[in-house]
Amino acid sequence: MSTPVWITATPPATHGELHIGHLAGPYVAADVLTRYLRAEGEAVRFTTGTADHASSVEVRALRHHRKPEEVAEGYRAAITADWLRSGVEFDHIVRPRRDKGYGRWVQDLFARLFAQGVIAPRTRLLPYCEPCDRWLHGAHATGTCPHCGAVSDGGMCHECARPNDGGDLIAARCALCDTPAVARRCRRLYVPLEPFRETLAEYWATAGLPPRLAALCESLVEDGLPDIAVGHPAEWGLPVPVEGFPDHRIDGCFEAAAMHLFGYDVKGPLPRRAIHFCGFGHSFCHAVLLPVLLLAQDIKLPQDFNVNESYVIEEGVQEGNVWALDLLTEYGSDTLRRHVLQARPLGRRTVFHRERLAAARRELDENWNSWLSRLFAAVREECAGLAPQALPGGTGWEILERRLHRGVDDLREAYGPDAFDPRRAVAVLDEMVRSAADFGHVNAHERCRPSTSCRHLPALAAQLAFASALSAWSRPVMPEGADRLAAALQVTPGRPVDWHALTAPLPGTRLAPPSGPVFGF
Repeated sequence: MSTPVWITATPPATHGELHIGHLAGPYVAADVLTRYLRAEGEAVRFTTGTADHASSVEVRALRHHRKPEEVAEGYRAAITADWLRSGVEFDHIVRPRRDKGYGRWVQDLFARLFAQGVIAPRTRLLPYCEPCDRWLHGAHATGTCPHCGAVSDGGMCHECARPNDGGDLIAARCALCDTPAVARRCRRLYVPLEPFRETLAEYWATAGLPPRLAALCESLVEDGLPDIAVGHPAEWGLPVPVEGFPDHRIDGCFEAAAMHLFGYDVKGPLPRRAIHFCGFGHSFCHAVLLPVLLLAQDIKLPQDFNVNESYVIEEGVQEGNVWALDLLTEYGSDTLRRHVLQARPLGRRTVFHRERLAAARRELDENWNSWLSRLFAAVREECAGLAPQALPGGTGWEILERRLHRGVDDLREAYGPDAFDPRRAVAVLDEMVRSAADFGHVNAHERCRPSTSCRHLPALAAQLAFASALSAWSRPVMPEGADRLAAALQVTPGRPVDWHALTAPLPGTRLAPPSGPVFGF
């Protein structure tokens, strides 16, 4: 087997459940690409992890008087269950507190980089909360980003994706007690990025950076690459394995980058291509820190980036109406997946409107499922539930077949990594289904012609051929319904997205349509 394509998605912090915005970001989209490539026969390794040691986990634990490990374990279980329910299937989900050898592996990498001089000590200002007697790093601090003026945590601004050092956070306050922070000198460990200026610039020039991410990277080079703190005085997280920093913990961004390498296993053969899915607010970790960790080990890896903006929850929407678990229970994975792909925020923020999710369900019910229901009913009534003894045909079939061939070319482009556009894939699939439904309505009248018996059977065979193709062509977007359709037609699930799938079940095959809707519920 050839070395696989490596696909990653941002490890979520385990301080809360997944909501629809997370699914509209990296996870469903990355799964679509993974499924398409696998159907094409490509070797793929799809990985992520859970950021159990994120400072936000400790902040939530302190607010609710719980232990951080309890918070992390509870939400990790909920997040992985939501991925499973939504059809997002990873090859490896790194579990920092459970995976054997993980902690030692990250600490060994940290110590090795320190020995090489990649990590070095610096003394800088860091916010401190006197009432809480706590250094404020990451989610412990809140204030104004010194670069863009947005509300930001310490360490990383999720609006402009630029790092801050905590001490330059404007009007920093304690996230727990809201007391204005005091700036104190603190000696921490950093990765100075300036020594990597030329190699990073060369890497970014050859990587597949979307325009906003390219602008971020170029501005970092122009302004002078910063030193990035990779350790903090804290109680939660992996201990820093360097003498002189006994109460320090490894930074969450560093750990998230290292987590990707642990999930792939860099000791094995390198992938021929890596494709990273992340929100723009987390892109610094993927596009800056991860390449530095690789370059420091003399690893040059071709990488591409699929970066989404935020999927904003509109004002007035209660939290209970946006959690992934609740929406999956109400709408099912098919409806939710196609909706978040249609609404995926590329290049600009998009806003969640519940009526648009309901519209996705109506599209499946009124067009997809209604056409399939009529088709299965016609086969049952006219052919006793067996695939007809006829070749695909009927009035307009040659035109429809040509359109479907053009459509599958469009689908392959939309699914492929070079022009990945799952929103376009959904639109093409919808147009195909509407065209097949129109074809079915037109040819249904053949049964009323007394001049020739069985004239309508070729049209049924043609529609069954498209239904068979649809089970393959729609599977990256809606795997649950696609597999249900493949089972109903007695065809192999997970076939490639190509025109060869446009083949009717063998004549005489007994169809087994489900008792309910094929797609969604």
